[in-house]
Amino acid sequence: MVRAPGLLAPLLGLGLGLALSLPGAGAAAADCRALGRVERLAFTPAARARWLAPRVRAPGPLDSLYSTVRRFLSVVQLNPFPAELVKVLLNEPSSVNVDEVVRYEAGYMVCAVIASLYLAVVPIVGLCFCCCRCRRRCGGRVKMEHKAMACERGTLMAFLLLTTLVLLIGMVIAFVTNQRIHEHMGPSAEAVSETLLSLRGLVSDVPLELQAMAQQFSLPQEQVLEELDGVGGSIGNTIHTQLKSTVYEMLASVLSLGQALQVSVDHLRALNATSVELQEGQRTLGPAVRGHRERLLALLREPSCQGCAEALNRAHALELGADFNQVPSVDDVLHRLKGVPEANFSSMVQEENSTFNALPLLAALQTADVVTELKKVVAQQPAGLRTLVEAFPGWEAASRWSRALEEVEQSSRPYLKRVQRYEKYRWIVGCVLCSMVLLVVVCNLLGLTLGIWGLSTREDPSHSEAKGEAGARFLMVGVGFSFLFSVPLILLVFVTFLVGGNVQTLVCRSWESGELYEFADTPGNLPSSMNLSQLLGLKKNISILLAYQQCKQGAALWKVLQLNDSYDLEKHLDISQYTAKLQQELQKLEVEVKNLELLSPAARQDLQALQSSGLENIHYPSFLVEIQKPVVNTSMEKLAQELEGLSQTQGSSLLGQQLQKEAQGLRNLHQEKVLPQQNLLAKLNLSVQALASSAPHLQLETSGVLDNVTHLEGELPAWAIRILRNESECFLTREMGYFSQYMAWVREEVTQHIATCQPLSGALDNGRVILCDMVADPWNAFWFCLAWCTFFLIPSIVFAVKTSKYFRPIRKRLSSTSSEETQLFHIPRVTSLKL
Repeated sequence: MVRAPGLLAPLLGLGLGLALSLPGAGAAAADCRALGRVERLAFTPAARARWLAPRVRAPGPLDSLYSTVRRFLSVVQLNPFPAELVKVLLNEPSSVNVDEVVRYEAGYMVCAVIASLYLAVVPIVGLCFCCCRCRRRCGGRVKMEHKAMACERGTLMAFLLLTTLVLLIGMVIAFVTNQRIHEHMGPSAEAVSETLLSLRGLVSDVPLELQAMAQQFSLPQEQVLEELDGVGGSIGNTIHTQLKSTVYEMLASVLSLGQALQVSVDHLRALNATSVELQEGQRTLGPAVRGHRERLLALLREPSCQGCAEALNRAHALELGADFNQVPSVDDVLHRLKGVPEANFSSMVQEENSTFNALPLLAALQTADVVTELKKVVAQQPAGLRTLVEAFPGWEAASRWSRALEEVEQSSRPYLKRVQRYEKYRWIVGCVLCSMVLLVVVCNLLGLTLGIWGLSTREDPSHSEAKGEAGARFLMVGVGFSFLFSVPLILLVFVTFLVGGNVQTLVCRSWESGELYEFADTPGNLPSSMNLSQLLGLKKNISILLAYQQCKQGAALWKVLQLNDSYDLEKHLDISQYTAKLQQELQKLEVEVKNLELLSPAARQDLQALQSSGLENIHYPSFLVEIQKPVVNTSMEKLAQELEGLSQTQGSSLLGQQLQKEAQGLRNLHQEKVLPQQNLLAKLNLSVQALASSAPHLQLETSGVLDNVTHLEGELPAWAIRILRNESECFLTREMGYFSQYMAWVREEVTQHIATCQPLSGALDNGRVILCDMVADPWNAFWFCLAWCTFFLIPSIVFAVKTSKYFRPIRKRLSSTSSEETQLFHIPRVTSLKL
C-alpha cells in the first residue's frame, strides 16, 4: 500500500527548493572556496649579495700623534673649503686667480717662508762654521779651569742628551710611520682594484638581476598550467556538488512515483480480476442457494417437523447478500493503463545517477580542447615583462659604465704597480733620511759617551785624554752631518708637508665633514661632463649627499636614483591584456548536461498515462458498499448445524434424513462456493482500500513530478552555465593571485632589493679611509716627525759645539803670542820604576 502523504511532502519540498534555488543559482554559486586557497609561491631572490667590506684602520699607539698632526694642520690652514676656487678650477682652469690661491694657502706660505729661511740660514751658518773650523777659530778648547766649569759642562751635556733623545724619538717615529705608509700602500692599491670590481659588478649585475626576475615569471605560469590540468574536473565537481541535492531528490521522487505507479496498476488489475471472479461466482452460487432455500422451506413447513420454526426463519433469509454486478466497471481505466508501466524506473534512476555522477569526468572531456588553448595563452610572456630590462633607466648607461669601469680597472693595474714601485723608492729615501738623523744621533751619543768617559779618567795620571778628544771629534762629526743633512731634510719635509697637508685640509677634512658632497650637490659647481644625473641618463637631478647616506643604509638604486620619476614600473607590470586573453579563453569553457534525462520517454509516457487514466474517478464507494455486504445473508454453517440437530429430534426418519442431507449440502456449498467468494471479497477490499486512499493523491503527485522534472530539465543547462561562469571567474581570480604574487615580488625586488648601492657608499668610505687614515695620516706624521728632527738639529748643533770644548783636554798657555792650538798638552808627570 502506498503512503501518499509520505511521498507528497518531499515533492512539495522539492518544488519549493527548486523555486528558491534555481533563480538564485548564480548568487549561491558565488563562493569560490571550492577552488581552494591560493598557494604561496617561493621566488628565488634575484638581488645578488654585494657588500663591500668596510676598511677601518686599527687603533694603535700612533693615533694620538695623528690627532696632534691634524690639529697642527688645522692651525696652519684656518680657511674653510674654497668652494668658489675649486669651482673655477674645475670649470675654467685658465681663469684661476693666483692671488686667491695664495690667500687660501697663506698658512702654507708662512711655513714655506720658514722652510726657506731654514734652507738659507742653516747652510750659510754651516759654511761659516766650516770656514771658522778651517781657521781653527770654532770648536776649540776651554782655556782654563774655573769653578763654574763643571756646572756649565753638566748643563750642556744634559741639554745635548735631551736634544739627542728628542731626535732619537722623532727618528724612531719617522721610521715607524715611513714603514706604516709602505705597509698600507700595497693593500690600498689592491683595494682600488677590489673597489672597481665591486662597482663594475654593481653596474653589470643590474640587467642580470632584472633578467632573473623576468625569468621567474615561469613560476606562476607552471602553477597555473598545473592547475589547468584539473580545471575541467574541478568545475564538473562543483556543478555536481551544487546540483546533486536537487537531482538526487528528484530522482528519488521519480523512483518512488514509479513504484507507486506499479503498485496502483497492480491493485487496479487485481480489483478488476477479483470483480470478474466474484461476478462469475455469484452466477453459479445464486441458483444453488435458491435451490437449498426452496427445499428447506418445503421440509421445514411440513406439519411433522417438530421445532422447526426457528430454522424456518433462517431458511427464509438464505439468499445472496452482495450483488457484484452493481460495482462500476474499470475496463476503461485498465484500457488507458494498458502496458503501464513500460519503463523500468529502478534501472532508469540508477542509469541517470551514474550519468550524473560521471559529470566531473564528462566536464573534463568537454573542456579538454579549451584547456589546451588556455595553456598556449598562459605559456606566453606579457609584453611588459619582455621590455622590463631594456626599458630600465640607465640600461645603456649601465653597459657603458660597466665597460668604462672595466677599462679603468684594466688600465689602473700598471699604474698601481708603478705606484707601488715608486712607493718603494720613497720608502728607501725615507729610510735613508731617517738614517741621516740616526747618524747624528749616534755621533751625539758616542761623543757624549766618550766625552764623559774621558772626563771620568782625566784625573788619573796613567790615562791619556784621547777619549775626551775622540768624544769631541764625534760631536763635531755630528755637527757636520747636521749641517750637511739639513738641506735634503728640510726639502723633503716641505714637499711632503705641502702635499700631505693639503690632502688633509683640502680633501680629508671636507670629505669627513660632508662639504665635498655639498659642493658636488650645488648646481654649477661641477662641469656638465661630471654631472651624475646626466651620466646615468636620469631626468631629475639627484643629491649626491642624500644618495650617499641612503646607500650607506643599504637602499636600492630605485630609491637612491628616484627612478619612479623616470621609469613607469607599473606599466611593465600591467598584465591586463594577458589576463584579458585568459578571460576570453575561459569564456569558451562549456559543459553540456543535456544528456542528463531525469525521465526517459517511456517513463514519461507511463506517468502521463497514469495522469490521464482517470484512476481517481473510479467510484470506489460502490465497491465498498458491496464489500460490506455478506456473500449470503445467513450463516450457512450455523444453519447446517441447526438442521443436523433437528434431524435427530424428528419422529419421522425420512424427514430426519432429508434434513441431514440438506445440512450436508449447505456445508458443501459453503466450502465450495461461499468461502472462495469471501476470500475474493477480502482481496477486493484490499485493492479498493489501497486505490481509494492513493488514487486522489497519486494524480497530484504525478502532475507535480512531471512539472518539476520538466522545469528542472529546462533549468539544468542554464544553472550549469551559471555555475560554470562563476567557477571560471573564481578560477581566473585564483590564477591571477599567482600572477599578483609575482608582480608584488617584482615590485618589491626592484624598489627595495635590486642593485643595493652599498658598494658605492662603501667605496667612498673606503676611499676616505685609505687616502686619509691609512696614507695621509702616517704620511703627515712622517714629515711631522722628520720636521721635528730637522728643527731640533739646530739646538743639537749648538749644544754639540758647546759641549765638545769641555771634552778636549785643557792646555796651559806657554806664551801669550802662541796659538791655543800650538800649545802643548798639559800632561801630568809619570814616575817610572826602574827594575
